Amino acid sequence: MPLAPFSIDDAAAHVLTALDERRSIPPLTAQAGGLGLDDASRISRAVTKLRQARGEQPVGRKIGFTNRTIWDEYGVHHPIDGPMYDTTVSHISGAVTGVSLGRFVEPRIEPEIVLALRAEPEPGMGETALIGCIGWIAHGFEIVQSLFPEWKFKGADCIAAFGLHGALLCGPRTAITAANSTAMLRALTDFSVTIRRNGEVMDKGHAANVLGGPLSALRHLAEAIAQDPEASPLAAGDIITTGTITRAFPVHPGERWTTSIDGLALPGLDVAFAG
Repeated sequence: MPLAPFSIDDAAAHVLTALDERRSIPPLTAQAGGLGLDDASRISRAVTKLRQARGEQPVGRKIGFTNRTIWDEYGVHHPIDGPMYDTTVSHISGAVTGVSLGRFVEPRIEPEIVLALRAEPEPGMGETALIGCIGWIAHGFEIVQSLFPEWKFKGADCIAAFGLHGALLCGPRTAITAANSTAMLRALTDFSVTIRRNGEVMDKGHAANVLGGPLSALRHLAEAIAQDPEASPLAAGDIITTGTITRAFPVHPGERWTTSIDGLALPGLDVAFAG
């Protein structure tokens, strides 16, 4: 059953207050009336308006659940997306220490590929055309979070609650140019990422995990937005993070997380977390 229209703003205020107070709430889908995907998207847009009203500005999108190898683990079997903000995206270089986890609820860490748009991608574009829409790429850690206890939710809950986005730590950029676009296009379908916690290998993932590769994830996003008349279009300058290449892992103060990349000319990350 859909939410009554007057409930959309109330639900948006509810999830944003929980975020600000760093507390868990029951899944919206478990409450009286439930929650469908369309109303979840309306809640997401209402949250964005609330965040803009207090000075936060959208700077791009995160795409979640592009990694089909983790769909059964979370019980969500389709991609989602949500906005990222100037308050949640940070650009880092080299080893970074003391990154605070204090503002997140049940945070987890995900290694991702980040794409910055130079032009709006159109639905139906092939990957050769899509690479021409990219100004630069980078490797990043997304800190995802769940307002819903023990990460138990449905896809609509995730959409309503920020797409699970907490923060993006974006590493050094590599420009896409006429000279390197063909090599980058090939590499973006055939690289791997190894993630380590305190030096111990936790997982290794391949580009194909994210819907076949980061450009395929971008194509999915462009097509999903085109099918939603209420969605804001993608635009030049937007930053898009394309989904976790490995499993997502709980992250705690005192831990150091590092990555290494094979087959793609981007440096790994080295981040130590604090409370």
